[in-house]
Amino acid sequence: MARLLLALRYLGTRYHGWQVQPNAPTIQETVQDAVESVTGVRSGVTGCSRTDAGVHAEMYCCAFDTESRLRGREMVKALNARLPRDIAVYGCREVPETFHPRYAASGKRYVYRFWNAPERNPFWEERACQVRRPLEVERMDAGARDFLGTHDFVSCRASDPHRSGPGAEDTVRTVTAAHVRRHPEEPQLVEFTVEADGFLYNMVRIMAGTLLDMAAGKLPWDAVPAALSARDRQRMGATAPAKGLSLTMVRYPREPFFLNGEEKPTDYWPKQAEF
Repeated sequence: MARLLLALRYLGTRYHGWQVQPNAPTIQETVQDAVESVTGVRSGVTGCSRTDAGVHAEMYCCAFDTESRLRGREMVKALNARLPRDIAVYGCREVPETFHPRYAASGKRYVYRFWNAPERNPFWEERACQVRRPLEVERMDAGARDFLGTHDFVSCRASDPHRSGPGAEDTVRTVTAAHVRRHPEEPQLVEFTVEADGFLYNMVRIMAGTLLDMAAGKLPWDAVPAALSARDRQRMGATAPAKGLSLTMVRYPREPFFLNGEEKPTDYWPKQAEF
């Protein structure tokens, strides 16, 4: 038995997020169907995080256990032949049997995209939130920097439908990167990039919505520090639409990532993976 880690890309438009749900198509169920078709066994596929309905991923990591002899590129080809066109595998490597794609992750990076133009763009219709008025990107960038550092981000957390009761989740996170830029080759595309050691439910969408509300004059440009200190969701902005959000990077420490501390000849993993 081996544990294989996959790197996926997917467009989340047609799916109700990652996690299997009754009577709704999800990424997890679709990947499990493909794994079963390849290996002949219905294996549980464990993901690196939950993603909401309509959220996309440019790098999403998930793992499953198998007795199949297929590895690396061969497994990638076999799965892609059975997956729909909006989900693709582009990496496969063997990891230790104790490896968990969520708990082993040391950080994740998300990008929230705004299409900043009065006219629609069909190429970004389902991958960016359209904002027709001009955005003050420099001021949004300064506002984004207020998220940097270690804070209690409870004011950036929506009520989680997967949790029952108040729970005792630790809401302290460390944000290591947060900035807003116009895309150098597509200036009408504005990107909010944020990286942290972990994220709360809807955290990035609330951060993006807060920046947008500041740009619209609904919140002052210095709203973030006070809202974080107050630990009050009502002090932050609206939750931005899911379609603008993409998970773009999952980071893993080298220690639990390599089987027996080294790469195997059959490993097939994207070069952009970082440690």
